[in-house]
Amino acid sequence: MVFHPTPLADAYTIAWEAREDDRGLFARAFCVQEFARQGLCTSFPQANISCNRLAGTVRGIHFQAAPHAEVKLVRCVKGALYDVIVDNRPESPTYLHWFGAELSDANGLMMYVPQGFAHGYQALTADATAFYLVSAPYAPHAEGGLRHDDPRIAIRWPLPVAAVSPKDASWPSLSPQETLR
Repeated sequence: MVFHPTPLADAYTIAWEAREDDRGLFARAFCVQEFARQGLCTSFPQANISCNRLAGTVRGIHFQAAPHAEVKLVRCVKGALYDVIVDNRPESPTYLHWFGAELSDANGLMMYVPQGFAHGYQALTADATAFYLVSAPYAPHAEGGLRHDDPRIAIRWPLPVAAVSPKDASWPSLSPQETLR
């Protein structure tokens, strides 16, 4: 596994190191020792899968507030996604900055989403499917979110937004007092 730091502190994209032959390929999707060597979370008691019928669908941008904050390890297992993380830690030098990367079944790339980050993605293909590991069980009372179209964050989605849930569309925009650093 190859860990690539993103411009946001503590967040990574992770590439597989595929071994290929005439049968196809083999690669590790997760390794406790390699994650521990990087100082990353190694315990993921929950796994989720999300299928998206339409290209352009946006899911998120979600987070869990402390003490229920979670780490996510996200992979696209069918099609392609544009995966986005937002640093939601007020003490961070990259507070409210975002980073996005294409995750696809072809490139095998994963996104490591640290605690204190908000996460969402856009389906780039019809039937795009995300599979992700989560470090803490879902706590509905601790859920929060950011608008996918909040002008303060200004995420540049690759496709026009085709669908977003009513809940995700109802997150409030950030106040003018919030400052990007």
